[in-house]
Amino acid sequence: MGKIKFFVLQTASLIIGLLFCFAVQAADNSPTGDAGIMSMSYGKSEGKILLTVDGLITPAQAQLDLTMIQALPRSTVYTSTVVTDGVKRFDGVLMRDLLDPLGISAQAKHVEATALNDYLVDIPLADFYEYDVLLATHMDGVLLQPTDKGPLWIVYPRDKHRKLQDIRYDYRWVWQLKHLHIR
Repeated sequence: MGKIKFFVLQTASLIIGLLFCFAVQAADNSPTGDAGIMSMSYGKSEGKILLTVDGLITPAQAQLDLTMIQALPRSTVYTSTVVTDGVKRFDGVLMRDLLDPLGISAQAKHVEATALNDYLVDIPLADFYEYDVLLATHMDGVLLQPTDKGPLWIVYPRDKHRKLQDIRYDYRWVWQLKHLHIR
């Protein structure tokens, strides 16, 4: 009797999985009706686009506004930086919480992060899971602006991990972030 229950549960799981795949495929093939990009996880952006994510994700591209980013679980990092004085409080969302809903391919290993001034750096995807790397929207309680490292800044918890105080990690602190390409 136990084997029959297991077979039924396994078959039901397979059918549900297939139905989900068909639903995702249908959603990917449906037009958005305008230039906006639809994301199964985030929906359609309604505000100014701050961040575009593409590459090895499903759907192929996501465009996020501040409201969409701030709807994710909030996190805070207290740390010093090489470009500010003293310890600062950074509020935002963990990079892994931002990326996980986007269906990252198992083949993805790196993230190319690009700033408004076209500064580009390659970041190992593993950084976002090994450390509490933050996509900061606020510093010391103030919304980041383009004139002061904003609107988005990749922040590493450098004071919690001696390893992160190495210059190789300092290059990964991308301020004025505008684009993430998952590869």
